[in-house]
Amino acid sequence: MSPPAPTASPGTTEPHPSISPTPPEGHAVAQQNSSEQHSTVQDDSRLGGSAGSRPDLSDVDGLSYEQAREQLVETVARLEAGGTTLEESLHLWERGEALATRCEQWLDGARERLDAARARREENREQAASED
Repeated sequence: MSPPAPTASPGTTEPHPSISPTPPEGHAVAQQNSSEQHSTVQDDSRLGGSAGSRPDLSDVDGLSYEQAREQLVETVARLEAGGTTLEESLHLWERGEALATRCEQWLDGARERLDAARARREENREQAASED
């Protein structure tokens, strides 16, 4: 069986209801002095970008539902754990949004396939009833 075709454009990111823009209660935001922030933000290559740039999210488009969901769970856990710089948190947030969108694309495609199968089944029933 082939996977459902995504229905939304891969570059769009709609807010996902399970990802909150604010840290959960009880999680303090780490503060660093400006020299620590500056050096951390400049060495941002492991997140797929440099200071002020957007991370490379092109790999998200090729993920299966299961892969995107697993990475989303890991990304949310990293955000909830705290201890990341503001820039790292922003990159994680953007990746989480892209992963959530990818999961929604798969689910929308699956829903459309199920609806089409139900419609065909109903059509077949109606044809069989009219032939009797």
